[in-house]
Amino acid sequence: MREFDTAVRAGRLVCPASGIDSPGTVLIDGDRIAGILTSDSDPLGANQVFDFPDGIVLPGLVDLHAHPANAGSVFGVSPDAHMLPRGVTTVLSQGDAGADNLDEYVDTTINASRTRVLLAINLSRIGESTKQGCLENLDDADIDTCVAATRRHRKHIPAIAVNVSHHCCGSTDPREVQSRGLEVARQTGLPLLFGLRRPEDWPLAEQLALLRAGDIVTYCFRREPHCIVENDQVLPCVLEARQRGVLFDIGHGTASFSLNVAEAAISDGFLPDTISTDLQIRHLDSQPLEHDLPLVMSKLRAAGMPDEDIFAAVTSRPARILSPDADIGSL
Repeated sequence: MREFDTAVRAGRLVCPASGIDSPGTVLIDGDRIAGILTSDSDPLGANQVFDFPDGIVLPGLVDLHAHPANAGSVFGVSPDAHMLPRGVTTVLSQGDAGADNLDEYVDTTINASRTRVLLAINLSRIGESTKQGCLENLDDADIDTCVAATRRHRKHIPAIAVNVSHHCCGSTDPREVQSRGLEVARQTGLPLLFGLRRPEDWPLAEQLALLRAGDIVTYCFRREPHCIVENDQVLPCVLEARQRGVLFDIGHGTASFSLNVAEAAISDGFLPDTISTDLQIRHLDSQPLEHDLPLVMSKLRAAGMPDEDIFAAVTSRPARILSPDADIGSL
């Protein structure tokens, strides 16, 4: 009989990518999963066994929108210190680096972390390296420079980060910013990770109409002034965007998630495609920590989102977006 280093046995083993949802055991050799048992049988003589009869075992979680950065980003937090211990094994940075600091980001964060870190490269060449809005200077939204940097590190970059919020753009025209982001996306064949502008500056329907299938709207359950719900119903322009294949992500953040909006949208049949934290340095002092991914998952559960959709929204769905051919988001 083969012996494994470790067996983790749980009352519920869930892997949305493979359809597993039953009592089971994960068998581990070293730091790699070596096998799965979907039964209550003995874990084949493992050297150590961890039993969680009332627990749920999931694949490593995938956080589609956060700020992992060991250097160079004013929002950055260590992924190994603040994400990996909370179950996140893969995380996408929302624009922490742009073309000018991309090489440093690859060296100090992507290559230096046990956590798998990917980057939605910032349209702004300076990334999130200063306290000013990253797109306050329109010259920083340089199409050619962003395209060249993306191609240079393509294996680390699955998306283009374009945030047209007032905070990021200041007085810069958000329409021009989105247009440049879409051109970078067209030339690289990548989706946008898109942060909306408040509707009084630019109608929501106009912003969404420019997005394409596969583009991702983050902060989707924000309260006013960026709300997708009116009179407890999801706006028609949002439903139309989803029908065209536009995706919707949580991006919890400090002020980007409303439980009331989540409850109304979910009650209206509108579930987020992915659940993410927008974890950044300002969150680390909150007690309890409000933005780790399991807690954000629990908020969506409290808002009425079914378990099976929650589990898929932090495993198989973001995995397909980030790296459909890679071995992430599944057991």
